[in-house]
Amino acid sequence: MAHQTLDAKGLNCPLPILRTKRALNGMAPGQILAVEATDPGSAKDFESFCTQTGNQLVRSTKSGTVFRYEIKKV
Repeated sequence: MAHQTLDAKGLNCPLPILRTKRALNGMAPGQILAVEATDPGSAKDFESFCTQTGNQLVRSTKSGTVFRYEIKKV
């Protein structure tokens, strides 16, 4: 279950990542941030972001045109 949800729908790269980074900075380790985005390139962006920052991409799903990512802050 996500502790916080970020609506990044309608935003293009790099805004979903930048807003995710800002949201994670305000969260405690172990908490999960759910991000909803519509940018088709966001799947690779979030994978790279988590690899580079050390945060864990817990789940990645797609429903219609909306991608949902659950990121656990480490």
